[in-house]
Amino acid sequence: MSLIISAADGEGFTPPGPADFNLPPIFEFGSGTGEFLGQAYILGITKPMVQIVVAAILVFVVFYAASRKRAMVPGKLQFVGEEAYGFVRNSLGRDIIGSHDFQRFVPYLFALFFFILVNNLMASVPGFQFPTFSRSGMVYSLAIMSWVIYNAVGIHKHGFVGYLKNQCVPSGIKGPMLLLLVPLEFMSNILVRPVTLALRLFANMFAGHLLLILFALGGEYILLHLSIAYAPVGILAWLLFIAVAFLELLIQFLQAYVFVLLNAMYIQGALADEH
Repeated sequence: MSLIISAADGEGFTPPGPADFNLPPIFEFGSGTGEFLGQAYILGITKPMVQIVVAAILVFVVFYAASRKRAMVPGKLQFVGEEAYGFVRNSLGRDIIGSHDFQRFVPYLFALFFFILVNNLMASVPGFQFPTFSRSGMVYSLAIMSWVIYNAVGIHKHGFVGYLKNQCVPSGIKGPMLLLLVPLEFMSNILVRPVTLALRLFANMFAGHLLLILFALGGEYILLHLSIAYAPVGILAWLLFIAVAFLELLIQFLQAYVFVLLNAMYIQGALADEH
């Protein structure tokens, strides 16, 4: 598309890219140049930072209100809250971690799921329209917290050496093969997990929003700046924008689900007696 537009128009169309995710601060405290490599920096509050706080407050307020007046015959808000809690408790807690240990992890899994979901859905909410977790730093913070939790759980149950043995030494394998498998298992189970956990959520939120920007701005450019002959292409771009916007709603839910599902699987693996 960009080649056609460049040939038909002197200025051409500048496609969106990673720079479109670098939003300016809403409030700026100061700026300067750092000592390391002379990099310039700005101190301030950005939109993703505000969304993180808004999402946390929203999740707390909604579910506090849903549980504040508990009754045998629940009202609409209590019913929604109980169904939401039951969904996380049963499908992400009990079914994955196991009926013996799952209950103490349900509050964490529940808060994590709806915190991620609300932040993801903000990409489709007018006024926000930006996926919080398209900024990798936000996602790596969650991944590091998850890494600390499931490793701490495993060390608490098995001890440091016992936990490393469970995670790094495959059962039933002996001899020289361990020289190859132990480093691979250590990399896979201890070091790489938080990276892949974060990248999955970050990449999906980043790529989906980038597609939306491309189809929206590309369609607008074709319809407003090119000849009428290109109008069908512009209309098609806007139709794709609408289709991708609905697809993003599904992806936003699935990515929250998968992130928490993997957290539950890692906790279950840390608690297991054998690897």
